[in-house]
Amino acid sequence: MKKHLLKKITAFVGMAAMSVGLLSGCGSSSGKSASGGSGKIMLIGTDKKDAYRKSLMDAILSEAKKAGVTIDDREVGEDVEKQAEAARNAASGGYSAIICRLADASTAPQIELAAGGLPVIYVNNQPDESALKADKYMYVASDESQCGKLQAEYVIKKLGKKEMNVVILEGEKGHSATIQRTLANKNTFKRDGIKVNIVFEDYCDWLDTEARHKLDLFFKSGKSVDAILSNNDTMALGAIQALEDNGLDPKKIPVTGVDATSDGCKSISQGKMSFTVFQNAKGQAAKAVEIAKTLGSGKSAKGIKGVTDNRLYGWVPFEPVDSSNVSKYMS
Repeated sequence: MKKHLLKKITAFVGMAAMSVGLLSGCGSSSGKSASGGSGKIMLIGTDKKDAYRKSLMDAILSEAKKAGVTIDDREVGEDVEKQAEAARNAASGGYSAIICRLADASTAPQIELAAGGLPVIYVNNQPDESALKADKYMYVASDESQCGKLQAEYVIKKLGKKEMNVVILEGEKGHSATIQRTLANKNTFKRDGIKVNIVFEDYCDWLDTEARHKLDLFFKSGKSVDAILSNNDTMALGAIQALEDNGLDPKKIPVTGVDATSDGCKSISQGKMSFTVFQNAKGQAAKAVEIAKTLGSGKSAKGIKGVTDNRLYGWVPFEPVDSSNVSKYMS
């Protein structure tokens, strides 16, 4: 642990030193970019394995093209040091802003130091608010607490019970969406006076295979389940497979997801998944590009729809989806 911490601190100090060098040795270049030089944006991503993440990254590239913005895509995997290197390249390469999907939400300060004064717009993995700065370092997404609240409210209304056995399938450990969606699930049940017995809760890393495998083992315990709340659609679909594998009917046990993916919506239309929440990848992408373009030109994000008064966040609302309106979300 000490060795790991020392390595992280050393890397942080190294990046800070290099960022200072960029600011002093290449001051005119980074200053010009930050105040609206070339208008180029660098997109720093991790990977596109997750269905929603892929749709968001692809949408950012598409929305930038529509907005007439030059954008370069840097997909570096879950490697914090490579993300910092990409940010340094943006600072020295005449870029005006960065859009970044953090590999590790706690490393936002390192990315900002490496960015050498460029505005950084984070997407899909929320850093702590202490790392954000008005009109400089902003987070664009949908409010995850709203998402978890909508899921729990659907289950409460659907079942009409004051006590229920619930399964919660969590995404990636430590991910901001995992934490906030799950917490909102629990807080909403508590708010409405529902006694919830969480009979199973585990991380499934956003994967259907993990959800199916872990629930298959759980169902063999013989414990009863009233509802399954999943942090995303992909895991929800894995849960449905596990239910069917064990002779259980998903029509009698509501399964809820998040993202309103094409597969998730198809499952709802088939009467299997009960509910999902539409996370508007196109809307988030357009918002991120608009804010990056605005900040990169030296202007304030004030007045952009969805931007909070403190100019730290750009929110795109979640939308509830069930059998009554799923056709609207099917491509």
